[in-house]
Amino acid sequence: MNYQITIKYLHERFANAYLFSNSEYSKDFQPPDKSAVPFIPKYAIILGTGLGGLANEVEKKMSIPYDEIPGFEKSTAPTHEGTLIAGFIKGVPVIVFKGRFHYYEGYPMQLVVYPVRIARLLGVKYLFVTNAAGSLNEDFKPGQLVRLKDHINMMGYNPLIGSNELDKKIIIDGKEVYSFGERFPSMHQVYDNAIADIAHKIAEDNGISLKSGVYCGLTGPSFETRAECLMLNRWGADLVGMSTVPEVIAAVHCGLKVFAVSVVTNLSNIYHSEPHSQSDIKKNADKAAKDLLFLVKSLIAEINTTAE
Repeated sequence: MNYQITIKYLHERFANAYLFSNSEYSKDFQPPDKSAVPFIPKYAIILGTGLGGLANEVEKKMSIPYDEIPGFEKSTAPTHEGTLIAGFIKGVPVIVFKGRFHYYEGYPMQLVVYPVRIARLLGVKYLFVTNAAGSLNEDFKPGQLVRLKDHINMMGYNPLIGSNELDKKIIIDGKEVYSFGERFPSMHQVYDNAIADIAHKIAEDNGISLKSGVYCGLTGPSFETRAECLMLNRWGADLVGMSTVPEVIAAVHCGLKVFAVSVVTNLSNIYHSEPHSQSDIKKNADKAAKDLLFLVKSLIAEINTTAE
């Protein structure tokens, strides 16, 4: 993957939107590198199925279709628009991936996690991930928000497989390096506990039901059989879906702090015999959209205030 070309392109687009609008610069000014571009995102947010509404909350935003970004492809999953949005939430610079790449779309795992690595190279420190998930826990009904406390990787692949060394150097936090992280990164605390505590406090103070659970990632695109759901439930999984795990592994590898939340969109067929449908999934995602938007916006503002 040619990270340099993608980063150069995005820097130029950001400069056009956020630098050229500043009258102290001439319209002919060409920023040579990131240091000349005032827009450096602090948060990256990946939006899952039916959860694209958060993108509408971004202020002073610019939008770039994925198929215009070097190294990106077109997102083909339902409700995944495939647009990178840059702007501000509560005055904090963010980039939002409105739609993700899934392994089941036929894309290589390196492309699935490519946005995460690009975000890190742009200066991002925090990754927020949202997804639509099926519930393996009878207490987690459709419309419920569930903060991920851990995950199980059942995708049959790990995005870190292959050489850990890059062909060309990259710049992370001002340092020239030849890898995003160490060869064998620890996964003992994948999801940041401090962020989780803040999220639960916000939820409690505002009457939002936020539970915590373990997410199991499978490849899809077929939904799980009843026998598979029973197995995953006995393994300790509360939720099941077709995303998130690869992106989170890549995020931990490159040093990002991670917060992930699932919206329960269907109850496992352990508890009923009705077939699942995309229309039901979107309908149930919509139920939780308002609370999810409030939670994410408040979390960004609170972390930013605390960090200062």
